[in-house]
Amino acid sequence: MASFEKAKKSYQKFHKERGQLKSRKQYGLLEKHKDYVLRARDYHRKQNRLKLLKEKALNRNPDEFYFKMISSKTKDGVHTFKKTKKHTAEALKLMKTQDLNYINSKRSMEAKKIEKLQASLHLLADEDNNSHPPNQHIVFVDSQKEAQSFDAATHFDTLPELVSRTYNRPKRETLMKQLIQTPDDQIVKRLEKQRHRCYEELRERIEREKKMQKVSEELELQKHLMGKGRRYKIQKDEKSTPVYKWKKERKR
Repeated sequence: MASFEKAKKSYQKFHKERGQLKSRKQYGLLEKHKDYVLRARDYHRKQNRLKLLKEKALNRNPDEFYFKMISSKTKDGVHTFKKTKKHTAEALKLMKTQDLNYINSKRSMEAKKIEKLQASLHLLADEDNNSHPPNQHIVFVDSQKEAQSFDAATHFDTLPELVSRTYNRPKRETLMKQLIQTPDDQIVKRLEKQRHRCYEELRERIEREKKMQKVSEELELQKHLMGKGRRYKIQKDEKSTPVYKWKKERKR
């Protein structure tokens, strides 16, 4: 049956769209349906675009300022941009040096803040890490009876929930000044929350310092590449940064 259908279609007449009449030849080619579809779609697309631009113009704030108002203008109905001056190689190198100095100064400030946070947290591991250093605080007493009745919370003047902590233990008087008429469990929760916040800040600052170090290395490399001398790329290091080697030149 399939072969019969194919044979039947081969004898069918192929209908074509009517061409332009000879009497109307001066009007050009006769537009076909597919040409009308393309023209209609293009017309509606342009109309929608104009409608959107009109809405933006009506909703625009007249007091709003754009920097492109200075760098661009309309001339004979054409939107043009002003040509910016090209910087010389020396000016670009100077700007790279200024950027590098700024990044290094910010990085040193971040490193000092990280060191200060680590000192306040006693360089302890995070809550998720189970490798906490063991408590080795030795307290000497005068007799065996005092050793049996020894109370660490009373001796250190802190809460019983804070005795087993490996980081700094605030005294009860200090806690009472900050949190008056607050139950002990709420004090512990607030201290733990503050500790988590400090560790989160420390983690963010360490990540920021690593990013600044990477940017500093890239700027240093760009500064060297702008200098003189023949060089060639060797490979990429662990941080996927290209490594260059300069060829030796004899000094005159």
